[in-house]
Amino acid sequence: MASSLLPAPFLPLIIAILVSVAGKEIEYGEKYPIVVSTWPFVEAVRAAWRVVDGGFPALDAVVEGCSACEELRCDGTVGPGGSPDENGETTLDALIMNGATMEIGAVAAMRYVKDGIRAARLVMQYTEHTLLVGEKASLFAISMGLPGPMNLSSEESLHKWNKWKENDCQPNFRKNVSPSNSCGPYHPNINSDFSDTSCSSLNHMGTTIRKILPVNIFNHDTISMAVVDKVGHVAVGTSTNGATSKIPGRVGDGPIPGSSAYADDEVGACGATGDGDIMMRFLPCYQVIESMRRGMQPKIAAEDAISRIAIKFPNFIGAVFAVSKNGLHAGACHGWTFQYSVRVPSMEDVEVFTVTPQTASPHVP
Repeated sequence: MASSLLPAPFLPLIIAILVSVAGKEIEYGEKYPIVVSTWPFVEAVRAAWRVVDGGFPALDAVVEGCSACEELRCDGTVGPGGSPDENGETTLDALIMNGATMEIGAVAAMRYVKDGIRAARLVMQYTEHTLLVGEKASLFAISMGLPGPMNLSSEESLHKWNKWKENDCQPNFRKNVSPSNSCGPYHPNINSDFSDTSCSSLNHMGTTIRKILPVNIFNHDTISMAVVDKVGHVAVGTSTNGATSKIPGRVGDGPIPGSSAYADDEVGACGATGDGDIMMRFLPCYQVIESMRRGMQPKIAAEDAISRIAIKFPNFIGAVFAVSKNGLHAGACHGWTFQYSVRVPSMEDVEVFTVTPQTASPHVP
């Protein structure tokens, strides 16, 4: 046995290497896992934490976390039973992304299936596609084992829809149509000059004046969740039932990669919430990841992404959170006060962070 031992001069070097490796492992373990979510969706973060802290992959944790929010019908804007469209129907949008492989699965305007995030993961697992939509997404999800078809409306959503109808379908997402103050049927407004963007919709700074709708966390919201697991892999997911009184067929930013969420193992993750019709035009989460890749800290990257939108749409409402691969996290918002939830190994339970609105001043070189 003695002949197989290393010579004594090598022992200090071997010990130093082992100590160094052990130190990195300890640091690694103290940093991860990480769970971050939009809003004070504490139970959703707890559900994700139980999975990832148990040693399971980030993707599994994202599914369980978002599923918990769907079951709880967080703020009435996630899962079945909320946000009726103009026809009184609830439909679902969801996305999941693997930051290690850059694979994405998503569903949009999905009917008759209540499990949005699980349907999105099925798209990732069993197809070469990224996004399935509408009733065909429902048929696919059911064929892969999810329960359905079922009615996604609830007493609450139908009551909200009836009240909206009694109020002459106001407010709504129509523009340049007649009649403008009733439930339709709608026709193009022949008096609109769609070629004129110099005065009616743009000011001298090039900003767009958009009709102000009552956007808030109870009618226009998304759970966006990011998870970093114990081995450092990153995943994100989103789930939403969209905007209340949306035009049937509308798809917001929830299932759009780079808008509602984005992940890259080399950099970190981002999640977003708010006026998806505006935010998806800027891909704020992709912007956040690329800004962090270039060296921006999460706070600056998040503020920069929000500012780019606010400069063009001063009355837009939305927010993002950013989390870097080294565990730093931050949020930024415009038009409302934003909260996001976090759990890391140093916390005994989920903690909620509050972010106040910022002014539009992008951190652009």
